[in-house]
Amino acid sequence: MLNTETPSHLHTNLDLYPTAQLAEAIIDDQFNALQAVRKAAPALAQAVDEAVPRIEAGGRLIYVGAGTSGRLGVLDGVELLPTFSWPNERALSLLAGGKQAMFVAVEGAEDDAETGSAEMHALAPGIHDVVLLIAASGTTPYVLGALDTAKKAGALTIGIANNPDAPVCTRSAIAVTLDTGSEIISGSTRLKAGTAQKIALNTFSSALMVRLHKVYGNLMVDVKPTNIKLLKRTVSLTMHATGKDEALCRSILEECDFHVKTAIVAIEKQLSVAAAGDLLDQHGGNLRQALSAQV
Repeated sequence: MLNTETPSHLHTNLDLYPTAQLAEAIIDDQFNALQAVRKAAPALAQAVDEAVPRIEAGGRLIYVGAGTSGRLGVLDGVELLPTFSWPNERALSLLAGGKQAMFVAVEGAEDDAETGSAEMHALAPGIHDVVLLIAASGTTPYVLGALDTAKKAGALTIGIANNPDAPVCTRSAIAVTLDTGSEIISGSTRLKAGTAQKIALNTFSSALMVRLHKVYGNLMVDVKPTNIKLLKRTVSLTMHATGKDEALCRSILEECDFHVKTAIVAIEKQLSVAAAGDLLDQHGGNLRQALSAQV
């Protein structure tokens, strides 16, 4: 029996706990998710380092999963646009059962390896693509079908599973094993297995975006202002980075469609927004290099 499916020897009278104790037990078990991800840190770092040159060459991120794992992949991908201005067409997701499976469980969809393979094939994966294959058990047929197709196409495959020596990891180029063990509610991998996957995906995608120069210091300088909150954030980020007042920062941001990097370069180098944009382009979007360049 898989570790994630094995009944825990702890809390065997969980249903008898007073509510306060019940809540504490479930919360405390989540700490094991963090420990599992910490042990996988070297594999996650390797995944980032191997993904960077592929993504820089124009590759896409492709998330694959079923159930909770698949939904977490979708979540990670869709949040890259507002946070890092990462284009939607370069963060794709395959979820067993299709889009409807985000909201309603589609019974049996995860058991179909042929559909996983066909749906991956439809994306025409290539050598620059990075495919994240997420499965708590590590044995999900839909995910394995997609994995085999991506692998044959030469894409970088990163397997993420919660059981040691899981097929999704052993058959991928990079294995990220999140050994979270038994769940406090037996087999319910939406608990700490899912928590560990969320942390791992956050770590991978965020570190990747840092390496792609979408973060300056610890500031999200490639934020896409898709709502009023994020628009206000572009102003505060520019003020923080330059030390200038709100009026000046907002004025420059309005000239460059609220692109924080461009505004910072324009203010710090005393350039027009057009010249600031050109300077950034010359340095591949690397704000730190653009700011240190001779003009």
